[in-house]
Amino acid sequence: MIGTQATAAIRAELARHARSWLGLPVQRWRRLTQTGFFLLFVCAPLFDILRLDLNLGHFILFGFDWTLGLDDFAAGRLSTAQASLNIVLRGFLPLAAVAGTVLYVGWKWGRLYCGWLCPHFSVVETLNQVLRRAIGKQSLWDTKQQPARNPDGSETPRDALWWFAVLPLTIGFAMLWAVVLLTYLLPPAEVYGNLLNGTPTRNQAIFLTVASLAFCVEFLFARHLFCRYGCAVGLFQSLAWMGNDKAMVVGFSRTRARDCASCHSACDQVCPMRLNPRNVKRMMFACVQCGQCVDACDHTQAANPDGALLNWVHDLRAESEAAFNTRAARAMPPACGSAHTGS
Repeated sequence: MIGTQATAAIRAELARHARSWLGLPVQRWRRLTQTGFFLLFVCAPLFDILRLDLNLGHFILFGFDWTLGLDDFAAGRLSTAQASLNIVLRGFLPLAAVAGTVLYVGWKWGRLYCGWLCPHFSVVETLNQVLRRAIGKQSLWDTKQQPARNPDGSETPRDALWWFAVLPLTIGFAMLWAVVLLTYLLPPAEVYGNLLNGTPTRNQAIFLTVASLAFCVEFLFARHLFCRYGCAVGLFQSLAWMGNDKAMVVGFSRTRARDCASCHSACDQVCPMRLNPRNVKRMMFACVQCGQCVDACDHTQAANPDGALLNWVHDLRAESEAAFNTRAARAMPPACGSAHTGS
């Protein structure tokens, strides 16, 4: 009993002094960046920060019309040289800058956009946790239920009543997604005004109905499948990351593998992408660098004088991790419980 209390006290102390930046735990920072970007995603069309107005036929950026000037060219008000320059400066270069930035960040640090900003992934994590409360699993496709006990010592008991939260949240997020996407294509005042008055146009009603149904099915059944295989932004970040052996990666101290034998695969259980963080890099293709596995290892190894077995690594250590292959990993001494896989 005393030992259990001591372990709980150690974990509580660790929770207060978790890995942090500027005094805030890493996961707190991640929640803040996710919340901020989610609000930006919803509000950007409202304030004309960024949207494509189909009525006008061009983008609006920070309140200004962003066109390629092709209408002026067709009307004879622009020369061929000026039109070509507009295409390069207003079309190609901005797209190249955005794509290049995303790919560079992915090449250097992995799928940071997915784990730290993406509004879809914040919905994925929210539904994961609510579904876990309802059925004891973060995904309908997980083969086993998760332990009620969390790495920090708290508990998340299963209760079927949480289905009354899962379904409304799923439907609510799906409808919100459909409405917000429509405001990126049509004037937000028109979209929200028609909805408030109950008078959406035929095309608006069709779009909102189809999009809501599609997002509802995706959020409920295929959240992880979409993030792993269906998201082009995530896919290209992963490809860039895999192309850099020195990129930041979650490294596993395999020489100390026996130390994690009693943690019941805590890192596997908390992974929102349903991956196995102790696996080799090539098997972690969809890792979003959220760091939840690292925090889980911190908690479960709180009493270990050698520290956690999972850590973010880069440069030479990351290169060593990337060179490690599946056959070598299987040859290591057995350590933790069976890996938890799901979709």
